[in-house]
Amino acid sequence: MNANIEIEFKTPISEEQYLSLIEQFQLENNIFKQTNYYFDTEDLFFRTNKIVLRIRKKGDHFYKVTMKSHSEQGAYEQHVLLDEEQALDMIKNGFNVCDFFDYDKKVTIIGQLDNYRVSTPYKEGELFFDKIEYYGKTDYEIEYEVDQFDIGLECFKEFLDSYQITQKQPIRKSERIYQENK
Repeated sequence: MNANIEIEFKTPISEEQYLSLIEQFQLENNIFKQTNYYFDTEDLFFRTNKIVLRIRKKGDHFYKVTMKSHSEQGAYEQHVLLDEEQALDMIKNGFNVCDFFDYDKKVTIIGQLDNYRVSTPYKEGELFFDKIEYYGKTDYEIEYEVDQFDIGLECFKEFLDSYQITQKQPIRKSERIYQENK
């Protein structure tokens, strides 16, 4: 199992802003798809406790299960790589979280989304421009991942100012799935 602290800043953007950024950074040919499958218990234990549980598929055969606990200054993430057969079985049939993490909870899939992502280095971190498709909807957002909160916040604000982007409150990708499954 791998673990890390993820410090990221996000804001939703318009389709026009997304397309403009992709063009300005010349990233049209670097977009890749990742699919996120979200899981929870029947009583939504993980959502209630602000924990995200997902399997992410990148490329044709790369899968990992991630548990992500959010806080004000970042998210604690734990990851376990999966083989394709194992991942597909978990997506189809659900699984017990204790096989990977410290919760004895049976979970099933609550939804999935496709994220068309491109990234580029920027100052002290990495910028991600995302096109997110789920349940017939399409959203766009910017993420900025860094190692240090204060420096990252300053760089992110500078980036937004330099591209005339107003920062708005983002909705976590997992929360979009929950909202669609009310």
